[in-house]
Amino acid sequence: MTDTVLTYLQDHHDRFVQELTSWLRIPSVSTFAEQAQEVRRAAAWAQEKLVAIGFPTVETIATAGHPLVYAEWLSHPDQPTLLVYGHYDVQPAEPLDEWLSPPFEPAIRDDNLYARGAVDDKGQVMLVLAALEAWSRTLGGLPINVKVLLEGEEETGGEAIEAYVRANPVRLEADAALICDTHMLSERQPLLITGLRGVLYTEIAMHGAQRDLHSGSFGGVAPNPVHALCVLIDRLKGADGVIHIPELLAALAPPPEAEKRFWEEDPLHLEELLRREMGVDELVGDAAYPPLERIWARPTLEVHGIRGGFTGQGAKTVIPAEALAKVSLRLPAGLQPDEVFAWFETAVRRHTPAGHRVEVTRLNAGEGLLVSPDNPFIRAAASALEATYGVEPAFMREGGSIPVAALFDQVLQLPVVLMGFGLPDDGPHAPNEKFSLAQFARGMATVADFLGRLQRG
Repeated sequence: MTDTVLTYLQDHHDRFVQELTSWLRIPSVSTFAEQAQEVRRAAAWAQEKLVAIGFPTVETIATAGHPLVYAEWLSHPDQPTLLVYGHYDVQPAEPLDEWLSPPFEPAIRDDNLYARGAVDDKGQVMLVLAALEAWSRTLGGLPINVKVLLEGEEETGGEAIEAYVRANPVRLEADAALICDTHMLSERQPLLITGLRGVLYTEIAMHGAQRDLHSGSFGGVAPNPVHALCVLIDRLKGADGVIHIPELLAALAPPPEAEKRFWEEDPLHLEELLRREMGVDELVGDAAYPPLERIWARPTLEVHGIRGGFTGQGAKTVIPAEALAKVSLRLPAGLQPDEVFAWFETAVRRHTPAGHRVEVTRLNAGEGLLVSPDNPFIRAAASALEATYGVEPAFMREGGSIPVAALFDQVLQLPVVLMGFGLPDDGPHAPNEKFSLAQFARGMATVADFLGRLQRG
């Protein structure tokens, strides 16, 4: 039966690409309030696709923010149930002038599909939907029970889905969850993710005088919030990459020795891959730990932007009254964002230069996750990847964050299969985001194979 399903996917590949292209044209940027209608349009597109596949139950769920899309096909009492997660919202496309083609006018170049959301996450959701359609059309149904939950706020913190999952554990009950929102090492080396870091995203507002001041009349005695922010950030994390939040560092659990050896030996030459993908000659950070440990199992503190003062053309000798910085921390599994925020806020206040007033706001957060590879769903995914790629998948952690994965683990107590098909150079969140059409095809085949392997009897 699986061979028939794979043939269906091959025969309908071009149509699936066209359908994905139509979805990518919808600028569902969840962080922009003015794009709310476009986000709803993207949700409606997903709902219509699930209905077309044949799901007997499909609905759009209103929330305080952007809607959720839920579907279920439960026709096999003796078969396992898989919960499929994905998101249809996308990051802002700015800076627009760095795109070689408009971000919401998908373009194919060198067998890659370029558009915002191509790999994160519409393209990867679409390959799952294609696999489900292939089974539905060839079998007349699905080989197992499937629930689908798609959200429109993943790029802005996922508050709606967290509330829904916590309020509906019975409805979302399943045997495992599948998330295709990660990447592989290369198009030849498949990968299963066994760990994700959590995230804490904050905003620091620094205040000085009650109004902007003339630097000639007040320079030398006036507080300068822009400079104070720079001093503060350096005190929080120095040039050596060491984070100065003692409670955070003391709370870290030591990694398993096997992982530690892998990070130190780097048998897959991942450090070289990192340098090549970033276009740098040297990796930075806390030299006390190998680079792979730094990106997978250590906390980070990164500044995403600073706003304040005058940055226009020409000169304006102003000392600004306030400045603002966006700062995030990536948190290894086991750390609670609420607790880390308290430590972070204490450190910010301790390191703020004299003469300034500071405010710290928590914007969003999510916990990390560690997955045991020793369960039948992970083994089925590994077998499906090997069948498609002809190579056993690697098992390793990922430095990024998918808060809903930890939510499924903690609230629904599900084993989470993190099986993504992006490539390291796909550029999610960056200009010229892309998705390899070859990976799209292999992803459809792998997920279809995976669904078949979960069937009992």
